[in-house]
Amino acid sequence: MDRITIIKVGGKVVEETESLNSLLDQFYKISGNKILVHGGGRSATEFASRLGIETQIIEGRRITDAATLEVATMVYGGLVNKKIVAGLQSRGINSVGVTGADLDLIRAEKRPVGKIDYGFVGDVKNVNTRELRLLISENIIPVVAPLTHDGKGSLLNTNADTIASELAIELTNYFNVYLFYCFEKKGVLSIPDDDNSVIHDLDFALFTEYQESGIINAGMIPKLENGFRAKRNGVKEVLITNHDNIAGGKGTRILL
Repeated sequence: MDRITIIKVGGKVVEETESLNSLLDQFYKISGNKILVHGGGRSATEFASRLGIETQIIEGRRITDAATLEVATMVYGGLVNKKIVAGLQSRGINSVGVTGADLDLIRAEKRPVGKIDYGFVGDVKNVNTRELRLLISENIIPVVAPLTHDGKGSLLNTNADTIASELAIELTNYFNVYLFYCFEKKGVLSIPDDDNSVIHDLDFALFTEYQESGIINAGMIPKLENGFRAKRNGVKEVLITNHDNIAGGKGTRILL
């Protein structure tokens, strides 16, 4: 099978011009089939604040009421997505921005209310990559925003790390899949304030140990949970790294 590389990018990387340009330069260097999945939570928080909408994040996951969903749709599906597409076009990479609603790519259902009411947050139920694969076969690079739909006319906010993982798992039926989670650090750190304390190999036991001790927390938890899920379901390689290393393969490698 052919190789496909899925890059998920978020954090400061997509919101600061210098780091975004560095990411897109590195993305350009990756040969073969590729997909870019993005977040943009910081931008969503900033725009919500401008509109007087309070942001609530619990364990790295955004609480999405109706007003927050509108902001997320505008920021993720609009501003951030099209900024990335324009940047790729300027580098000669023909690309198209999509959400989970476009091409019926990702259907989800609203997360049931438990101890926490996450609001209009979607849990992925079905991934349909047929049209996505047609685009890829024509050398068109999909840029996927973290929004899904329920098949009944409603959009749902869905964690971008989850979207990247679920796309990667589905695409293992057609490709050898390599999944890179890219953010502002060089990898998962054993000492949070030391950027050089990268954990080069991380298995689930070590992840659990670091999570219980608080070394791994907040937004890193869903990233790693999704990384382990992808690895268990046939993804060849899962790497946590920064924007300067996505073409070089350095960072934290997920091991079973």
